[in-house]
Amino acid sequence: MADKNLHFDCNNPLDHKKQELINRIAIFGFADAPTNSDLYKESYIVSEALAKEDYLIVNGGGPGVMRAATEGAHAGGGKVVGVTFYPKDMTRYEGKDPENKVDKEVITKNYVERTLKLLAEGQVYVIFNGGTGTISEFGMAWGLARLYFGHHKPMILYGDFWHQIVNAFKKNMHLREGDLTVFKIATSPHEVLKDICEFEKEIKEGKHVHLKITSEREDSFTL
Repeated sequence: MADKNLHFDCNNPLDHKKQELINRIAIFGFADAPTNSDLYKESYIVSEALAKEDYLIVNGGGPGVMRAATEGAHAGGGKVVGVTFYPKDMTRYEGKDPENKVDKEVITKNYVERTLKLLAEGQVYVIFNGGTGTISEFGMAWGLARLYFGHHKPMILYGDFWHQIVNAFKKNMHLREGDLTVFKIATSPHEVLKDICEFEKEIKEGKHVHLKITSEREDSFTL
């Protein structure tokens, strides 16, 4: 599946070797990404690389980037949690993809609960290119990072295009101090792994107050 032009690009495995604190990575991105697209392949190889380092992958159980994440994780020998819900009246929601064969499915009651559960389950968020759903997930993750700054869950924005988006925010929006420090931009699987290790180093240096993950309480949204 992995395209030769989307190679791992790693010269020193020791600089991204998984440590002990961060274990769950949530993947967000375009549900309509075709299986032959670069976006699909990017999600696949990033998730494969994460799984090979023993990270558990979390995604929304749908098609596109989500399905690619599951397939990549399995190719890397890893496990996947899918957070889903089954709508009755939503005509433009992709729903659960039967081909996205997650290892554990967590069924929620509605779209908002699904989003919150995805944010609760992941400890670091990798956000690929996507549509309005991905934009809403990115916005919620960024807002939570602002509210819980200091022990927030960090984001990795995948793709060079994010530089243009962030620059547009900087130029046109009212950003506060620290808002641009809660994420990193990566353009290769190796950079994703290195960024996670850097986040963990920040935790150990006391830049994050604590690290834990829960499923029910408000601090599900903190590290």
